[in-house]
Amino acid sequence: MRSSSDFPARGKVLEATTDRVVFAPAGTSYTLHLKPDGPYDGPLDTPVSAVVRVQARKLYRVPSGGSFIQPITGEPRIVQGRVVWLSERQLLLRAGTHVLVDLPPDDSAIELGDGEIAVGSMVNVVALPGATFSRLVASKV
Repeated sequence: MRSSSDFPARGKVLEATTDRVVFAPAGTSYTLHLKPDGPYDGPLDTPVSAVVRVQARKLYRVPSGGSFIQPITGEPRIVQGRVVWLSERQLLLRAGTHVLVDLPPDDSAIELGDGEIAVGSMVNVVALPGATFSRLVASKV
């Protein structure tokens, strides 16, 4: 069975401080400002795999549209993309890069006007402040 860790965000960390990581997902012009899950001790300007995570304030099932993260530079506020994985309380979107979304705790914050959420569905997420970055370190076998 697949899990959210099967879909990492890939890109480069451009800057890192104690309270911010600037992440440039591969193949995009985004520079996402994210809160690190701890002190970032990884490489700069070198490809890394990571989990980019947001907490949804509101989630909409939309019938069509493109995949994007808004704003292009800064902390993600709106993420729209196709669902590639989902569980009871999370989903993973392909929105230029993979973004793990924690669903809102109140089910009334989830709009299903265009049908149920399933793998392949297009979803628009309004995110709460505090998007995070967790670098994935390859395990040694």
